[in-house]
Amino acid sequence: MNRRKSRELAMKLLFEMSVNSKSIEEAIEDYKENNVVEDDLDFDYIKRTVEGTFLKEEFLKETIEKNLTNWKYNRISKINIAIIKIAIYEMYFDEDIPDKVSINEAIELSKKYSDEKAPSFINGVLGNIIRKKEQSQ
Repeated sequence: MNRRKSRELAMKLLFEMSVNSKSIEEAIEDYKENNVVEDDLDFDYIKRTVEGTFLKEEFLKETIEKNLTNWKYNRISKINIAIIKIAIYEMYFDEDIPDKVSINEAIELSKKYSDEKAPSFINGVLGNIIRKKEQSQ
C-alpha cells in the first residue's frame, strides 16, 4: 500500500466534499467510477481518515484557529484546510504515523496542490501545533 498516494486521495476527497457537499461514500464511489483505481491505494486508511476529519471537525477547526498567526480561518483556501486537517488528524488520532511524517507529507501536498506560499504557511501552523502538543505531554 502506498500511504502517500492514499493521503493525497484523502485530501482530494476532503476538498471535493467541502465544495460539493457529498457524503464520504458518494465521494469514494464517484472516484472509483471515474478513475482507474490503483492497486496500491489503501481505501481503509482513506475512509478512516476522511471520516475521522468529519467526526473531529470541531477539534480540528479549533486547533487550526488557535495556531494561526495574523490569519483568520475563513481566509485559508479549502485545499490548504484539507491538507492541514489531515495532518492534525494523523498527529492526534493515528498513532501509527509519526508527527514529523504527517507534517512533511502536508508540506509536500501543499507544494503540489497549492500556491508557492502554502508550504511555509502550513509548516508554521503545524509547527505551532506540534510544539504545543509536545509541551502538553
